[in-house]
Amino acid sequence: MLPKFNTGFWVLVSTILGSCMSYIDATVIYIALPVVQQDLNATVVQAQWIVEAYVLFQAALILVGGTLGDRLGRRRVFAVGVVIFSIASALCGLAATPGFLIGARILQALGGALLGPSSLAIITAYFDDERRGAAFGAWSGASAIALALGPAIGGLIVQYASWHWLFFINVPVGLLTVLVLFWKVPESRDEKAPSTLDWRGASLATLGLGMFVFGFIESANYGLGSPIVLGSIFLGAAVFALFIYTQRITENPLLPLSLFKSRTFSGANLITLLMYCAVSGVIFFLPFNLIQIQGYDIVMAGLGFLPFPLIVGALSGWAGGLVARYGSKLPLTIGPLVVAAGLVLFGQAGLGGSFWTTFFPAVIVLAFGMTLVIAPLTTTVMGAAPKRLSGTASGINTAVNSTANVLAVAILGVVALNVFIGSVERRLDPAQFTPQALSEIHAETKNLANASAPASLPPAQRQQIDSVYDQAFVDAFQIVMYVCAGLVATASLVAQIFVDGKPKHARTTEAMPRMH
Repeated sequence: MLPKFNTGFWVLVSTILGSCMSYIDATVIYIALPVVQQDLNATVVQAQWIVEAYVLFQAALILVGGTLGDRLGRRRVFAVGVVIFSIASALCGLAATPGFLIGARILQALGGALLGPSSLAIITAYFDDERRGAAFGAWSGASAIALALGPAIGGLIVQYASWHWLFFINVPVGLLTVLVLFWKVPESRDEKAPSTLDWRGASLATLGLGMFVFGFIESANYGLGSPIVLGSIFLGAAVFALFIYTQRITENPLLPLSLFKSRTFSGANLITLLMYCAVSGVIFFLPFNLIQIQGYDIVMAGLGFLPFPLIVGALSGWAGGLVARYGSKLPLTIGPLVVAAGLVLFGQAGLGGSFWTTFFPAVIVLAFGMTLVIAPLTTTVMGAAPKRLSGTASGINTAVNSTANVLAVAILGVVALNVFIGSVERRLDPAQFTPQALSEIHAETKNLANASAPASLPPAQRQQIDSVYDQAFVDAFQIVMYVCAGLVATASLVAQIFVDGKPKHARTTEAMPRMH
């Protein structure tokens, strides 16, 4: 006879299933991107937009999702998000052109924006203060596992099936999530929430962030100093500033600025921005390094990150109780410093050498550091906001997380490209090549890890240029890792300055909800 689980167990099952769909999809595309690009004959910029279309629109729309959950019902909005996400995933799997895939990814982002913040809000509404830390620990641990398992799952599916199945697999998972949701999970909402929604704010947020990211991504085509690029970046920043202004004067704002009067809430969101910008940088650039540069196959590249979810999953319950025992300041100060050490180790990996002595130690250290950060950070954000605004607070934090992902790919991509180009120029001896050959060599640099020597060169020179490209990418990867290490070290300082260090409760929280 099957064991009888209480409602809290099913709340976690449904929210974890739905959230994991979104988290896996957000990371699995990175490991499959080289194959997708080749199969769809996509340009480098189109490949970037396959990634950015999802995270950009999710970041811009997720505040709407959190607010709708508070007003219309968190379970209802979560379910709608899961259904939209599942349908969009099926469309992604059917994509035969880059444009169709990008469009389907935008629809996926709408589903992700609805289900993401509602999942945390459902947990906040159901669990009392005594058990909420452990519940967030379980949710955060499962989400972290999904985030890290994405590359491993993607590698296996792409290697032995097809990248199309990366998306098709979401359909049965989404169906199971909706069934559990309406079977076992109670509805909750903010009864005092106004009926109107700040669509002006949503439009400005989407437009501002979109133009800002467009400028950085298209700098690969037009150059960072191009009027189109600079105009997009500055205009995007201006529109986003206008969005902040409208939130001050709107009666029912999409982004209640009053939440940021809490130093802990503000600090925790700043930590989220810094931490996940750095982690997203690793997740984006590492597969290119392992596959294109180091020569590992796609399965090895995916499985190489496997220790991360194992460590985070095993220790997430313990990490979730740290806030109750010691307060959030301690883990949010130590954790980022451990992550910084892992990022520095990534930066030490050169060209060649065994995976187990180069990248593997960095993965282990990074995993321990993120274990100290993930659950305490989620608990701190949600605990610093009024319970009736849990959906909005969750939406803000998830939007910050998604924005960090967007900025990491866009801005760190510019950093990597400029370091890469500079390294190629330093390593080339112009006297050895004709002006035409030099022009072709420099034209390839915009492709970063996918750069290959011009076919017009003799075999010996092609081998020489490919070696220069490989070493230049390693140089760029190292600089990006050191920049990311600086970001997370700053997050540790933010925790010291902004986050309340007092523990919420005196006694230890449970690792999981009790089962009858």
